[in-house]
Amino acid sequence: MDTDVTTYIVAGTGLFLAGVVPLARSRMISTAMAFVAVGIAAGVLPLPLPGLLPEDNRVLIERLTEVTVVVALMGAGLAIDRPAGWRSWASTWRLLGLAMPLTIAAVALLGWGLLGLAPAAALLLAAALAPTDPVLAGEVRVAGPNSEDEDVVRRGLTSEAGLNDGLAFPFVYAAILLTGTGTGNGEVGSWILRWVAWDLVGRVLIGVFLGIAVGRAFAWLAFRKWPGLAESNEGILALSATFASYGLVEAAHGWGFIGVFVTGLTIRGYERDSRYHADLHEFSHQIERLLTMVALLMFGVACGSGLLAPLTWEALLVAVLLVVVIRPVVGGLSLIGCEGSWWERSAKAFFGVRGIAAFYYLAYGIGQAPFGDQELMWATASAAVLCSIVVHGVTAAPALRRLDSWRQREAGRASPSSGIT
Repeated sequence: MDTDVTTYIVAGTGLFLAGVVPLARSRMISTAMAFVAVGIAAGVLPLPLPGLLPEDNRVLIERLTEVTVVVALMGAGLAIDRPAGWRSWASTWRLLGLAMPLTIAAVALLGWGLLGLAPAAALLLAAALAPTDPVLAGEVRVAGPNSEDEDVVRRGLTSEAGLNDGLAFPFVYAAILLTGTGTGNGEVGSWILRWVAWDLVGRVLIGVFLGIAVGRAFAWLAFRKWPGLAESNEGILALSATFASYGLVEAAHGWGFIGVFVTGLTIRGYERDSRYHADLHEFSHQIERLLTMVALLMFGVACGSGLLAPLTWEALLVAVLLVVVIRPVVGGLSLIGCEGSWWERSAKAFFGVRGIAAFYYLAYGIGQAPFGDQELMWATASAAVLCSIVVHGVTAAPALRRLDSWRQREAGRASPSSGIT
């Protein structure tokens, strides 16, 4: 068989799994696990497949993961029913403002002290691995508009995944600046104030305000100016809003990831009871699933073809610690006093899924500045993503089912004292 034929066979197998695996969730097999497993098998077997290692395909990886993430962010924004607010999203702000910076600090220190990475490379790796992934967090995300599963856990993780990708970008840029790129030297004092004012604050605000503006414009056109568009169930508007928002925000030098998620939230808040929101979300979700399948199959093939060869025991330790220790601990500490029971807060802390977005940040950062130890960074990030896919893929469905059952029991205990007279 030639390369093209083999690629079609692998892609066909992946598409088949996309439809079959959800039926087997009771056996704790996630769709992501199945896709990666097929890719690894294809990479290990002596099949004629295209080379997919990062050093030869950085631009392809950057573009594919970028599109996958922005589509996932629109779907996340369209899914959340509860409007954003300081109190109503308290756990989200804590996960963003406390858990993510602490995760970046912990991983950067491990990358520098344990892996021997230069400070800039350690910071880039940490920034890439810190956010909860909007793509692979599907198991713990809100299912869609007006769904019955929007609880404090799913809503918190969905909103966190929607915003923290954009908020990780300033730290990616800090790593780039630390190499001396764009500053003339790597001295922190030469760029730190500009970084705080522009990258950490200014570009975030541009993403928020333009995201709201684009969302309102699209919602007004769909629900007021041309109401027939909503009645025709043309879900392609979601994709149009996704790319328009991302392009406009990036053109204005804001953070496009934040803009896309905010656009989705803004559209969702317009004519909230309309069934059109479900159509928009479903269309976005289907595109996201297709892109995710391609990305995960490519990732699996790369893993089976030598992506993990540079992995050291120290790097594997960092990857495992991130998933099973660092994120759960800092997430749990940041959520003390927030809404929900101890079990619900623990679930939000534990299910910080790592995934596709990490590869985008690495590919982007490496393309912007001369980082050393690139193969080790790719191997460490890949190990962390694999660990997350397995650990969270196995535990997400049963854990959330038990949480749902617990809530039902608690509601049953509370109902007799509700005061029916």
